[in-house]
Amino acid sequence: MDTYSILREFADSWMLLALFSFFVGVILWVFRPGSRRTYADTADIPFRNETKPAQADQVAKEA
Repeated sequence: MDTYSILREFADSWMLLALFSFFVGVILWVFRPGSRRTYADTADIPFRNETKPAQADQVAKEA
């Protein structure tokens, strides 16, 4: 067998299974219990300090 055929069989079988497992793992990681607060905080970043710029102590505390 030539190299292309071997790599093609590998990609069609085990690599497909590995990539699907990785995808399912990422989905489970994102929707894990307790992650809502982290993602809600990240989603609110553009709306922080909407009326005035952040103070120096707030910037240092958030970083």
